[in-house]
Amino acid sequence: MTAAVAGVPVVEGWFTTGPAPALLGTRCDECATVFFPPATGLCRNPGCRGRNLEVVELSRSGTVWSCTDARYQPPPPFIAAEPYEPFAIAAVQLVAEQLVVLGQVAAGYGVEDLSVGTEVELVIETLHEIDGVPQLVWRWKPLDDGGPH
Repeated sequence: MTAAVAGVPVVEGWFTTGPAPALLGTRCDECATVFFPPATGLCRNPGCRGRNLEVVELSRSGTVWSCTDARYQPPPPFIAAEPYEPFAIAAVQLVAEQLVVLGQVAAGYGVEDLSVGTEVELVIETLHEIDGVPQLVWRWKPLDDGGPH
């Protein structure tokens, strides 16, 4: 179990920060379909008219479904470090829900550390700071952890 990370989430209501961080999704009470990011109002399942959506914690681990790297600086509203440093992105299939969730890969890891099927876990890291306050995001950290490369 990791300690909670001090700071504020970049996107409020999409994830918890610890001590066991989790993505937050919603589950429709009528059809049991689970969504990420969280939905409001109506079920996103086109075959369902459910309106009662429950916030649920999603799996904290999964396997890499696909990955790539961002060698170019994404446009706003993304806030990049100065100078810009490329980073890896992974689409991860969550263990229980089987949803595929896109996210950055933990600091120090790149696409060379990943392949389809690599097991990863959710971690919380600082994306950047605003007025000295860390702005937090979820990232995927490989479980075969010989440390960052």
